[in-house]
Amino acid sequence: MPLSEHEQRMLEQMERALYAEDPKFATALEGSGLRTYTRRRVYQAVVGFLVGIALLMAGMVAQQIWISVVGFLVMLGCAVLAVTGWRKAPKPGEQGAPGARRQVRQRRSMMDRIEQRWQRRRDEQGH
Repeated sequence: MPLSEHEQRMLEQMERALYAEDPKFATALEGSGLRTYTRRRVYQAVVGFLVGIALLMAGMVAQQIWISVVGFLVMLGCAVLAVTGWRKAPKPGEQGAPGARRQVRQRRSMMDRIEQRWQRRRDEQGH
């Protein structure tokens, strides 16, 4: 459900205040949700791959083929997860979607214009 105009204005106002108050923190938050999720997924896949290797070796030591097969399947599944997660991970500064970088840039410039207008009005009222 899309936000109403009032809610969007309130959100933009809070966003501007956050950027004005702590720009470094606001930049760090920008787009980090998906990047953090995919990075965590890749790390989990790497750990799963190592568990698969351990199962494969344990199956060979115990001479239980089914344990080795399970270990190999775990390794294969985790390798696929790691590769797909790595490819889908957005680069720093991107939001994740293909056109999102352009949209962020357009939105930022729009926000800058709105902020400049707001500042001009405040300056005119103050003088």
